[in-house]
Amino acid sequence: MSSVNVSRSLGEEALPTIEKDAAPLRRKVVDTLRLSIVHGRLAPGARLVERELIDMLGVSRTVVREALRQLESEGLIDVVPNKGAVVRSLTLAEAREIYAIRAVLEGLAARLFCENATKAEHQSLVAACEGVAAAYKGGDASAIIEAKNKFYDILVRGARTETLWRMIGDLNARIWRWRVLGLAHPKRSPKRSAESVSAMYALVEAIEKGDAKLAEDLARAEVNRAEVEATRLVAQEGAEGL
Repeated sequence: MSSVNVSRSLGEEALPTIEKDAAPLRRKVVDTLRLSIVHGRLAPGARLVERELIDMLGVSRTVVREALRQLESEGLIDVVPNKGAVVRSLTLAEAREIYAIRAVLEGLAARLFCENATKAEHQSLVAACEGVAAAYKGGDASAIIEAKNKFYDILVRGARTETLWRMIGDLNARIWRWRVLGLAHPKRSPKRSAESVSAMYALVEAIEKGDAKLAEDLARAEVNRAEVEATRLVAQEGAEGL
């Protein structure tokens, strides 16, 4: 895909000027750009030109450069010699890598949640699962993504291991980006929504029964199904030259 600048990638929609208040500016700029990349408003191959970002966001060059370094560390952009920062493309190689790691980490999170989570966290997980089902029923991709992120956040927190929390945290932005692709793509498989909801209910049921091994297996199996869907979509886009 040929590179485009920030303005063209957003079409008529400009990035919002960052409000100056107590929250760190760098974090706000990172959050704004991350959301734009994850949701596709900044498309793969889009150039993030410092001068344009400074003008659009109303922040300093230092803040913009710090934000770009953070996004690079999260694997959302590449800094290319003689070109600058560019939004990373979604590739089959990355999909296979991310989903393989995600299957291991989320499977472990499900197992450890069974072993370590409090009663209140169990109740929160059940409620979050119901929230995911309701979001799917509503059909709004953004609401589904928010609900699923909440569910997995509870799952990982309840696992009670800082190392796992940090490892998943380091991958969160990339996982989120692939989740958006799978949920919002116009050629998404029609069976995936029902399949996802059923898998989540099955996972919660296994956790509530205290079957850690089954919970781990179910979590891994759902990630593997998500990988099949994501790689199908990326391969199809590549074949069509998108």
